Amino acid sequence: MSAYRRKPSVSGIFYSSNKEQLVGELKGCFTNKIFGPGRLPPSDQVRKIYGIVSPHAGYLYSGSVAANGYYNISSSKFNNVILVGPNHYGLGSSVATTMNGIWESPIGDVMVNPQLAKDIASRATSMDFDEFAHSRDHCLEVQIPFLLYTTEKFRIVPIILTNQDEYLALELGSAISDAVNEWISKGDEFMLIASSDFTHYESNSEAHRKDSQLIKSILSLDITAFYYTLRQYNVSACGYGAIATVMVAAKNLGATRGELIRYATSGDVTGDKSSVVGYSSILFV
Repeated sequence: MSAYRRKPSVSGIFYSSNKEQLVGELKGCFTNKIFGPGRLPPSDQVRKIYGIVSPHAGYLYSGSVAANGYYNISSSKFNNVILVGPNHYGLGSSVATTMNGIWESPIGDVMVNPQLAKDIASRATSMDFDEFAHSRDHCLEVQIPFLLYTTEKFRIVPIILTNQDEYLALELGSAISDAVNEWISKGDEFMLIASSDFTHYESNSEAHRKDSQLIKSILSLDITAFYYTLRQYNVSACGYGAIATVMVAAKNLGATRGELIRYATSGDVTGDKSSVVGYSSILFV
């Protein structure tokens, strides 16, 4: 039986479908001196980074903010990436990965690590294997070109969430860290990526105000504070469960804090500040 091939769903919409043009877009995100790192990878700083929070809007809006996280991990060594994001369409299982297969992109293809996916699923009772759940969503797809641009050889485990409750984040985050620890003992190395945008469609000042409070709780790696702040400020971060899951996993693996590298809104980028979406690049170190 041939391997499942996951076709891009937002290629040509969120980013260019042309290889050369997409490489140019990525270069522009990295060299942007206002919202991006202002330089091309690899970084000249090598330190232990367990994971990142990265946005998933069109590259025109969030690409430069996203480039900060990828620049920082561009000198890290890892051969497996666990990507966690929100299911925007509610398709399929509430917590879904894929058993195997290949994720296609205009600049290359990435293989799923089937055994690692199975190892995580065996520890997370809520997780299913469901390719349909991933078929339309952009949240993990837009991370793939950044990874291919900055990293040589890696396999992925894509996880998409409809259920983003705190108990799920605790269970899934622990399942990920337990499986990862077993693989680390065999010599493998990992990167965790939480795909999420922050406040949606509010004024620029409100987005900055609300998101700054939520980011404080992320930097502290305090899951209870994170969910409390999410509710108290009514923050419409779409991938809050993905962030929380990676917070749990990163902390279990040894991270002691988060580090905000860049925050900006679509309004900061485009100048239209009437109704914006917030984006952040955060490291777990």
